[in-house]
Amino acid sequence: MTSTSILVKGGVVIDTDPVPGVIGTADVLVRDGLIAAVGPDLDAGPGAEVIDATGTYVLPGFVDTHRHTWQAGIRAIHADSTLPAYLERIMYGLAPRYRPDDVRTGVLAGALECLDAGITTVLDWSHIQFTPAHTDANVEALKAAGIRAVFGYAYGGGGGTAAMAAETRRVQREHFGDDPRGMALAAFGPEIGGAERGVAEWRLARDLGLPVTAHMGGHGAESAVRGLAVLDEHGLLSHPATYVHGTCYTDDAFKLIAANGGSVSVTPTSETVLGIGYPPTGRARAAGLPTSLSGDTVASGPGDMFSLMRAAYMFERARPDGAGMGFTTRDVLRTATIEGAETLGLADVIGSLRPGKQADLIMLRTGTTGMAAAHDPIAAVVLSADTSTVDTVLVGGRVVKRGGRLLHHDVPAVLAELTASAAHVTAPAP
Repeated sequence: MTSTSILVKGGVVIDTDPVPGVIGTADVLVRDGLIAAVGPDLDAGPGAEVIDATGTYVLPGFVDTHRHTWQAGIRAIHADSTLPAYLERIMYGLAPRYRPDDVRTGVLAGALECLDAGITTVLDWSHIQFTPAHTDANVEALKAAGIRAVFGYAYGGGGGTAAMAAETRRVQREHFGDDPRGMALAAFGPEIGGAERGVAEWRLARDLGLPVTAHMGGHGAESAVRGLAVLDEHGLLSHPATYVHGTCYTDDAFKLIAANGGSVSVTPTSETVLGIGYPPTGRARAAGLPTSLSGDTVASGPGDMFSLMRAAYMFERARPDGAGMGFTTRDVLRTATIEGAETLGLADVIGSLRPGKQADLIMLRTGTTGMAAAHDPIAAVVLSADTSTVDTVLVGGRVVKRGGRLLHHDVPAVLAELTASAAHVTAPAP
């Protein structure tokens, strides 16, 4: 097999592990999709592709740990509202209108949106799985997009727990037999779907060796306590899991989750906009939990990591009595990168520039009116950069965006299909 090399040369390199820091002007050598070396004046050898990174910040790609990617076609449809109204309008109203082709179109467009904004890994929390055809379309779109994805499968068909188990096994076998870390079980229970369903889901995940991702701790204090108690009662609390939102957890609950190897995905925008609660970023991190950021749904909020980082930073710093004033721009960059990787159980694969990891890299342009003359590159990434500064994106050493333009896809055609799909999904009932 022929070895391929890429040298990302002359950018200001920012790494994130063990703590975010600015390496300075340096090169990143990529060989066969992996990071081979980071340092000044590296020699790539003959035949290497050289990417001139002068005038950019080079850093690990962002990691979104909870996104309903299929909702790209209903962007900004549910602002200024609440979570109960979201469930009524979107999950019970619009979602049943989605055909498999609508799922394929929405997921592809949503995944390309992520790549365009420098998100190289996404946990696709997919609760649009009404039939096997919906599921197959979803997975095919993720793979076609070229993003690194963990498919969070939430069974949505009938037939009870036996049918759920059979279809989950099919999905794992047919789509992820050669990618065992590419799938998670997105559980509705024990809080939203009830204790019985939750126990069945978590036991199935344990049997199949899948991590769990679940919306928990964001539905009131009593529900938060009850949900953890159900898991503890059935010996499931120690199963690898990401708790999405967690706004109602006490500090002791976060410590309990941490002691059992869990992680937290915070969505500072939808948690505040939809009235789920105050983002628990700092409290979760103080308990020792890997704490990450997620876009949740573009129906109610932004889909780019720059907006999420700023929201997380500002809400944490604004906590009463100055409790969050120790939260820094370096902390928030860590939640968007290596802690996202830790949340997904992929810290050995992505999230930093350590040699041997997958070359998931982004290059942010500094020669703009909003980024010029920045004195602290990390603060500039968190507070000043936006999607327009994302110049180049690599996933596993493959260039998927260059010179500010997505490659490998006819983006206007994808967006035209998304517009047509959205018109179908939102059309008035006859």
